[in-house]
Amino acid sequence: MGIKEMIAKRAAQELTPYSIINLGIGIPTWVPDYLDQSRFYLHTENGLLGVTSVEEEAIDPNLVNAGKLPVGEAAGASYFHSADSFAMIRGGHVDVAILGALQVDGRGMVANWAIPGKDIIGVGGAMDLLTGAKKIIITMSHVSKDGSPKFVERCTFPITSTRIADVIITDLAVFQWKKDRYELVELMGDATLSEVKEKTAASFRISEELLQKEERT
Repeated sequence: MGIKEMIAKRAAQELTPYSIINLGIGIPTWVPDYLDQSRFYLHTENGLLGVTSVEEEAIDPNLVNAGKLPVGEAAGASYFHSADSFAMIRGGHVDVAILGALQVDGRGMVANWAIPGKDIIGVGGAMDLLTGAKKIIITMSHVSKDGSPKFVERCTFPITSTRIADVIITDLAVFQWKKDRYELVELMGDATLSEVKEKTAASFRISEELLQKEERT
């Protein structure tokens, strides 16, 4: 299993059946592969509730998600204006948003829309989703292509919202926001605690359960 699939599969475990879920671009689009899609309501901000995966031979070029990827429609799916879709998000009617990120920092701030000095197309729906969704799950690689940490003490890229992300899932670890900081609750794959510490610039605590598990191994 590749890194993207591993992260997506772990993110799927965070979801409660029959919740409304918005998927960002990148790794989040892999999450439906690990869901019983009949038990979840997938939402896209360009105006569809009831998104499903679609086989290549059944692709409708007019039916895409907010990332311009082809999608299918579930039985009972609903179409609506983009303005109504954003009203759903801003009104707190989306249970979970799963988003990618360029950086997340120790305060829970997320930067996922711009890299200084590079052309950008705009923040899209990320700002609204980070503010309006009831739960935020961030899925990302633990380090960037040049090896620099993406979980940092303070974001150096423009932040998307002042909303704290609830869960961070990377190819090395799972962090949950608890009280005033992130807590490392799980190691991913063959990752070690020392590797996570080495490749993380943000401060975090380690859960008692994980510490006990590490002591037994």
